[in-house]
Amino acid sequence: MDDLMLLTETATVEIALDPVRAAILDALTEPGSATTVAAAIGSTRQKVNYHLKALEAHGLVVPAETRAWGGITERFVRRAARHLVVSPDVLQGAGIDPEQISDRLSADYLVAVNARTVAELGDVLRSAGEQRVPTLTVDTVVGFRSAHDRSAFAAELQAAVATVVARYHHDDGRPHRLTVTSYPRPSTKESA
Repeated sequence: MDDLMLLTETATVEIALDPVRAAILDALTEPGSATTVAAAIGSTRQKVNYHLKALEAHGLVVPAETRAWGGITERFVRRAARHLVVSPDVLQGAGIDPEQISDRLSADYLVAVNARTVAELGDVLRSAGEQRVPTLTVDTVVGFRSAHDRSAFAAELQAAVATVVARYHHDDGRPHRLTVTSYPRPSTKESA
């Protein structure tokens, strides 16, 4: 099972959001058959089988195995991915353009940049097929003592990134987008 599946087609999103089909996907933490899933969600095998066929047709579930009991063969499927993410292009038709947001220090701008990242990665993944896509992700938490420290950190990080980019950028090279973001981390039980 893949960790993540990016949904880029409206029909697939509609299939995944249907309440019965969403319940079926939730029940498939382990491979299941129409019979086992029906028992888990309190439905009939026939109804679940109908919905499993729709989920499979859109790539949300995939065949896992078949088991024979007496003269009956039971077909098991599994989720295609643990997590589903909807590309912003599906909801809006055209991606969010961060350049249309004037306040570069706003949450709106940060969301627009990250939405563009999801949409662009969807395009890259579709064209890559089975090939691995080279990416880099840096994810950490920094605790600033003051707004002054946060501002100084931002200035120093911008200078460091500019230096590294200047060293490795080549106009005739294959372009990669680099995004560095920072936002207040939400309170969690662990950090409270």
